[in-house]
Amino acid sequence: MFSRTTCLALFIFAAVLLSTGCAAEPRVSLKGEEFGVSLARTREAQMRGLMFVEHLEDDRGMLFIFPREAPRSFWMKNTRIALDILYFDSDLVLVGMAQNARPCVADPCPTYPSGNPAQYVLELNAGTARALDVQDGDRLTLLFEP
Repeated sequence: MFSRTTCLALFIFAAVLLSTGCAAEPRVSLKGEEFGVSLARTREAQMRGLMFVEHLEDDRGMLFIFPREAPRSFWMKNTRIALDILYFDSDLVLVGMAQNARPCVADPCPTYPSGNPAQYVLELNAGTARALDVQDGDRLTLLFEP
């Protein structure tokens, strides 16, 4: 028989395991390829983005979710890896992109505007958009509840 302390410790361990192990990673699909994404919903997360990230797996990215469509502009300050920045409208249709945006090495950093109002922005490793032959009008699919 387990002691009361052991039972409590097992209960807490099980609760932690269930709360962390059952949450599905947010995923998106673009041109038939799936990517696990970190979500940037808050202003702080959106400002930080992928700053200081040294490596991004090929099947990973970051999805920025804004409350409404608006012209967007990103920069690469403190970003260590080159990225493709893909801009999507409220219907998840690609309305603009910046391919192979390079890390910024001197102020002022160049900006990468959306060109059209966007509500979602997907950052992937540089070269991914070209490899998938991504074009304006392509649709992003969210495989999670936003």
